[in-house]
Amino acid sequence: MSATAVHSDHQPRPDQFGGPWGALLLTIVMPAVSFYLWSAVAQHGGSLWLPRSSAELLAMFPAPTCDAAAMFAAWLGLQALLYVYGPGRVVEGRPTEHGERAEYRINGLFAFAVSAALLVAGIAVDLVSPSAVLAQLGPLLTIATLFAVVASALSYVAGRRRAHLERSTGNAIYDFYMGAILNPRLGRHDLKFFFESRVGMATWGAFAILMPAAELQATGSLSTAMLVVSLCQLFYIVDFFVFESNLLTMIDIIEENLGFMLWFAFLVWMPFNFTLQQQYVLAAHPSLATAAAIALVVMHVAGYYVFRDSNLQKQQFRRDPSQPIWGERPVSMDTARGTKLLLSGWWGLARHSNYLGDLTMALAWCLACGFGSIVPYFYFLYFAPLLLDRERRDNAMCKRKYGADWDRYCEKVPYRIVPFVY
Repeated sequence: MSATAVHSDHQPRPDQFGGPWGALLLTIVMPAVSFYLWSAVAQHGGSLWLPRSSAELLAMFPAPTCDAAAMFAAWLGLQALLYVYGPGRVVEGRPTEHGERAEYRINGLFAFAVSAALLVAGIAVDLVSPSAVLAQLGPLLTIATLFAVVASALSYVAGRRRAHLERSTGNAIYDFYMGAILNPRLGRHDLKFFFESRVGMATWGAFAILMPAAELQATGSLSTAMLVVSLCQLFYIVDFFVFESNLLTMIDIIEENLGFMLWFAFLVWMPFNFTLQQQYVLAAHPSLATAAAIALVVMHVAGYYVFRDSNLQKQQFRRDPSQPIWGERPVSMDTARGTKLLLSGWWGLARHSNYLGDLTMALAWCLACGFGSIVPYFYFLYFAPLLLDRERRDNAMCKRKYGADWDRYCEKVPYRIVPFVY
């Protein structure tokens, strides 16, 4: 079916990210950017570069190796075992418009603690060599990318087979990228939740352990920059698992289909690109003064407070609208749907103050790497437009959901992310 086909009320139009042509471009650009950034650090000392020959361009795409394949399979298998058999509670997600509910096992903190303990123990007894694992980072990147492509194709096929129960456009290129199925499952287990939480976040956490360990192995000490970035990121990752159930309220889970965009994000973008700071520190050895390190940790803590406190206010209000926020009874606005919109605390200052906290933490991690290269700033440079776009999409979703009530809410809370600024 072409992109210009007639769409029913239940069939969305292919109009995000520039439509089918934009989706095709992103399907090519996202892997190209990831391989380029890996090459910038691993092959060019952390600097941006331009290929001078076809051989240099091809070297940007490392061939998979048996060692990397074994590591990838073992890690994926460990996360699957911990997810399925680890202790934890099972909760049901929101029902779809057809009444279906996916099941989720909330045991991410246990699984990550076990994974991290096994990794640290393996390093301590010389069973795991951090430098040997990181030597396979390029081949691992290739394997993860290939896995994402195959998984996206399988998800697309699964979505087309149950198209009458799914919201997709019918355009093959667009639906391959954006996804044609909301909650693909293996048995009772939701794959989108598993790969975002247990593969994307947990692998990011594993690299955040391996990279300082590799620096310690190579130099006998930890640099201040590596210490600040790794500790702040591990704190962020552990916090994610402490509040793992919050993921079930996020747009990734409740609204977005599982296509190449999310498959690639979980398998490649998060673990490989979100650790560019540590990769850069290993390659370029930037210095960070103690005073600057302290200031950046304070910046991270401040960002975390805004991020976490705003999210907790929203969750508390949903559970009990009478609970005080900042010491006062919360102010809210009734809607025609019978639900209330919060106008107190952070949510009275901006419609997404939590994004401001997230961006503040991201910038702190990048600043720890100094100003010798733009490469370690990729996380912030990517994350800011992502959250801006997500806020716009969330705004559009709320407009569809609440109608005129949302317009009234926006009049009361005019700022989107940064109070009194934007």
